[in-house]
Amino acid sequence: MNNRRAGIEGESVAEEYLKNIGYRILDRNFSTKVGEIDIVARDGNTLVFIEVKARDSVAFGRPVESITAAKVRSITRAAQWYLIAKRKQNCLCRFDVIEVLRGQVNHIKNAFEC
Repeated sequence: MNNRRAGIEGESVAEEYLKNIGYRILDRNFSTKVGEIDIVARDGNTLVFIEVKARDSVAFGRPVESITAAKVRSITRAAQWYLIAKRKQNCLCRFDVIEVLRGQVNHIKNAFEC
């Protein structure tokens, strides 16, 4: 399976998981010139920016291990753009990562900070 297809399928699995645990999906693949956010959701009063990483094996490490410092900077910059665009600068926010490994979901809340 190619990386793009795995990513799309992983995001769909993550979205379904999030809905099942009560999150409200606001956006998918929010893209700016500084980066992209896979899923933006609301968990109660908290706005959650979610990076999804999917793999079929751990031959190259766990999915979460592929998130570099540069990727974190890109996601946090895109989140800042999102907050401005949606006029939500004063809301509670957090950054989560969802690993999808062989169809199994691992949800890491507060995976990193801005």
